[in-house]
Amino acid sequence: MAKKTEAAAAALTLKPLDDRIVVHPTDAEEKTSGGILLPQTAQQKPQQGKVVAVGPGRLSETGTRLPLAVKVGDLVLFGKYSGSDVEVSTVEYKILRESELLGKLV
Repeated sequence: MAKKTEAAAAALTLKPLDDRIVVHPTDAEEKTSGGILLPQTAQQKPQQGKVVAVGPGRLSETGTRLPLAVKVGDLVLFGKYSGSDVEVSTVEYKILRESELLGKLV
């Protein structure tokens, strides 16, 4: 329960700009589908996460804001090495541009 409170507090202090999105990556898989436990060194970086904050949107050439396709609470997929890793109040996040997202899980 404390981790959720910490994550919520950190999201409030981090406001992305333009078309950037703050994502809280899901935890790495600790087991294979066959039930084999994986050591920390063999675990792959997560490539999906939950959107915790979104920016106001990208500015068009005419000066109007273009809305983002994702909103807070959406589950999204992103590339293995995309975005920037940041840590706020001991919680790790990824900051990505909307164009770096691969898809939205529905």
